[in-house]
Amino acid sequence: MNRWTIRVRLTVLYGGLFFLAGAVLLGVTYLLMAQRLDRNLGSRADIGIRQDQVRELFPNNAAMAQAVQHALAERDRVRDDALNSLLTQGGIALLGVGVVAGAFGWLVAGRALQPLHRITDTARRIAGADGARTGLHERIALKGPRDEVKELADTFDVMLERLDRSFDGQRRFVANASHELRTPLALNRALVELAVTRPGAATETKQLGESLLTVNERHERLIDGLLTLADAENEVADRSPLDLYEVAEHVLDQLKTAELEVLRQLAPAPTRGDPILLERLVQNLVENATRHNTPGGWLAVTTQAVNGWAVLTVTNTGPVVPPYEIEALFQPFRRLGRERIDGGRGFGLGLSIVRAVATAHGGTVRATPREGGGLVVQVTLPAN
Repeated sequence: MNRWTIRVRLTVLYGGLFFLAGAVLLGVTYLLMAQRLDRNLGSRADIGIRQDQVRELFPNNAAMAQAVQHALAERDRVRDDALNSLLTQGGIALLGVGVVAGAFGWLVAGRALQPLHRITDTARRIAGADGARTGLHERIALKGPRDEVKELADTFDVMLERLDRSFDGQRRFVANASHELRTPLALNRALVELAVTRPGAATETKQLGESLLTVNERHERLIDGLLTLADAENEVADRSPLDLYEVAEHVLDQLKTAELEVLRQLAPAPTRGDPILLERLVQNLVENATRHNTPGGWLAVTTQAVNGWAVLTVTNTGPVVPPYEIEALFQPFRRLGRERIDGGRGFGLGLSIVRAVATAHGGTVRATPREGGGLVVQVTLPAN
C-alpha cells in the first residue's frame, strides 16, 4: 500500500465521519422541527376534533365546515413547506460540510503522514547509496512533539549513528593495519634483496631469497589491495576531468601477455574522478580478464559515451561462470571454486575494489556470464 492510497483512505474516513455526523444532526433537527410545528399549528387529531365539533354545533352550516377543511389544508401546506425547506437547505449544507471535511481530512492526513514519509524517504536514500559512506551520515532529525513517530525517528537515527561509527572504525582499522604492515614488509624485502645480491652468496641462499621475495610481493599486493579498498569506499570529493579512453589505452600499453589476443575498441568517454583510483579500476578489470582466461583466448576492452554516461566494458574468454556466482565475485576475499581450491595468485579483492571505486564515483558495475565462458563486465560512470 503506497502513501497515496493511505492518504485517500484517511481522507475518506475523515469525510465520512463528518458526513455521518451531519446526517444524524439533520435527522434529529427534522424530527424536532416536525414536533415544534405540530405544537404551534395543531396536530391533525386536534383539527379533526374541532371539525367534528363544528359539524355538531353547525349541522347546516356548510361554510363553516369548508373553512375548517381549508384551515386543515393550509396547515398541511405550511408544515410540508417548512420541513421540505429544512431538508433542501440542510442537504445542501450537508454536502458543503462533506466537501470541506474531505479537504480538511486530506490536509490532516498529509500532515499526519509527513513524518512517516520523511522516515521512509531517508531509509530509501540510505539503502540506495549502495554502500557509499555518505549514506550512513544522513539523519532524519525529526522535530515536533514527543510522540510515537518521533521516538521511531530518534531510534532510527541512533541506529544509523552506531552503524556509521562501526563502518568508520572498520575502515580505519583496515587502513591503519595495512599501513603498519607495509613497513615490516618493505624491510623484509630490502634484507632479502641484500642477502641474495651480495657477492659470494650461495645458490641455495639465492633460491630461498627468490622464494621469500615472491611471498613478500604477494603480501605487499594484498596490503595494497586492502588500502585501495578502504580508500575507495569513501566518496571521492576532489574529481578531475579525464577520459576513460586514455586510461584504458595506458593500462593496455603496460599489459604484457603473449598468450592472449587483446582487442581494443576505444572511443572518447569523458568523466570526472580520481585518476589513480580509476586507473586501478581499469587495471584490476584487465588483470582479472587476463588471469581468468584460457590459453589462446582473448580479451576485449571498449570505451564509449552513451546518453550522458562514460561506459567501460571488459570482455574475456575463460571458464564458464554460473550466474549465481556473479554477486559473490564482488565480495572481498571471494574467489570461484577452482581457483579457491588450487590456491590461485589472486586474493579476491580485484572486483570488490572495482565496485568500490565505481560506487565512490557515483557509478555502477554490472557483470554477466559470457556465452561459451568468461565474463562481460561493464562499468558506467557519470559523464564529464
